[in-house]
Amino acid sequence: MLFHKSHPLKGEITVPGDKSISHRGIMLGALANGTTSITNFLKGADCLSTISCFQKMGIEIEETENEILVHGKGLHGLSAPKEILDAGNSGTTTRLISGILAGQNFSCDLTGDASIQKRPMKRIMTPLSMMGADITSVHNNGCAPLHIKGAPLKGISYQSPVASAQVKSCVLFAGLYADGKTSVTEPFLSRNHSELMLSSFGASVQTCGTTATIEPEPVLTAQKVEVPGDISSAAFFIAAGLLIPGSELLIKNVGINPTRDGILRVCKQMGANLELLNTRTQCGEPVADILVKHSELNGTVIEGDLIPTLIDELPVIAVMAACANGETIIRNAEELKVKESNRLEIIVHHLSEMGCDITGTEDGMIIRGGKPLHGAVLDSHLDHRIAMSFAVAGLVADGETEITNADCVNISYPGFYRDLLR
Repeated sequence: MLFHKSHPLKGEITVPGDKSISHRGIMLGALANGTTSITNFLKGADCLSTISCFQKMGIEIEETENEILVHGKGLHGLSAPKEILDAGNSGTTTRLISGILAGQNFSCDLTGDASIQKRPMKRIMTPLSMMGADITSVHNNGCAPLHIKGAPLKGISYQSPVASAQVKSCVLFAGLYADGKTSVTEPFLSRNHSELMLSSFGASVQTCGTTATIEPEPVLTAQKVEVPGDISSAAFFIAAGLLIPGSELLIKNVGINPTRDGILRVCKQMGANLELLNTRTQCGEPVADILVKHSELNGTVIEGDLIPTLIDELPVIAVMAACANGETIIRNAEELKVKESNRLEIIVHHLSEMGCDITGTEDGMIIRGGKPLHGAVLDSHLDHRIAMSFAVAGLVADGETEITNADCVNISYPGFYRDLLR
């Protein structure tokens, strides 16, 4: 895929539905009584993997042009799959569904693609085992494929070493099947979509600081889920609007959950001309339209409890920092090493290839911005966030930028290049 310096971006755009909320809508819809309707569902490859897994466990899921209908069978209504559950490239599917499977009365195997089979699963295997789950790594390497034999679970209070919504959600979902309260405490607060949606479906969930607690055996009731636009997808248009001279872009219907809005806070720190319009609440999630205008950006420091609120946006934030005046320091971002790729390493390498003055550190990077970027040939490493971030870089760089293995954007945003280059 080829990219050249862009003309100003003008007009309005609506990005696809939030990936995290789409996943959770399918999962809780399957465990609820009645039919859950999901509108603006993200029909990317990851979320379709979640649908496939629950269909294999006997859940009828209808896909129409405008909505997804999940015919739930209640908390104990899943059936043993007749084949291996395949999560594809989806870490969210793999980790969250493991919590649900741990409390079933059947055994199954769960796998994914080559990338998933390298991603760390001990982070969920440890707390699930503490709850009494029978979960093993088939190759004994702490990664998928996983063999999960359903077992009676006990409630625990788990201190998670990482701020991860996937770990937290996995444990809370297992807590639905436990014999008592289950709580998860994180070092920093990660995204809270699971807590909000569990509550909306009828579960008893309490939060206090960075601790979330769930009561077992709730009666979950089908809901109407309206999925807001994904701020992680909007991030690429925010960055492009800020970086491309003359741009003025309205990104409509974007979820601005405070556990996900770190990119908006960083943009403000960097001096961005960015405004939230039509702020409202939709199915318990805050939503707004985001007006972005070209801005001269300045370097900043990104660290600490800000990191979990923008972990998926750090690749494109690094591109913004490369184009900003002054130095940007990113710390406490070790989690980027275990995403679809080692994003820390790839960001540093690719921005260096484009002429950026950047130094990698053990937990982040130092970006000395302001040097003009030039085109390069860059491999996505089959990582959708890398492909999309460097597509934006290609729109501000001199010359031609080629991204190889570019189709991986279908994981989260099938029409991304069409929308960006229109």
